[in-house]
Amino acid sequence: MTFTVYLAGHIHDDWRDTLIKKVKEKDLPFEFVSPQTNHDASDDIGEKILGDQPGKYYKDDAASDINNFRTQVLMNKADIVVALFGEQYRQWNTAMDATTAINSGKPLIIIRPESLIHAIKELSNKANVTVETIDQAVSVLEYVTV
Repeated sequence: MTFTVYLAGHIHDDWRDTLIKKVKEKDLPFEFVSPQTNHDASDDIGEKILGDQPGKYYKDDAASDINNFRTQVLMNKADIVVALFGEQYRQWNTAMDATTAINSGKPLIIIRPESLIHAIKELSNKANVTVETIDQAVSVLEYVTV
């Protein structure tokens, strides 16, 4: 059996590649999907599909509609959601995706540094598992398969 994992979280570094590499090194039966990780493509998709918009608000709104559609489709197909909260970037989309997973009954692993324990304590409480490192998240995924 192969499991699909939705990787929610910021798109500004290679944390997804790191997690995927560690899972592949263990030869675990997981495939991965995620939000659009190309920031420019994510910002421009509304105008690419719908044409020029009359201002920044409308450009962002059109892109948000299509990005939210993508997220909903891929998250609905996922068996598990892993949401990484980092220290450097604003975490609105990560929080939204984690909340969507919880409200959809999707098993959720939150990865967050110790410094964010207080900031996301209610969200962590609703997650199935909260860990501090990618390695710990990979260990939880591995445990699903034994």
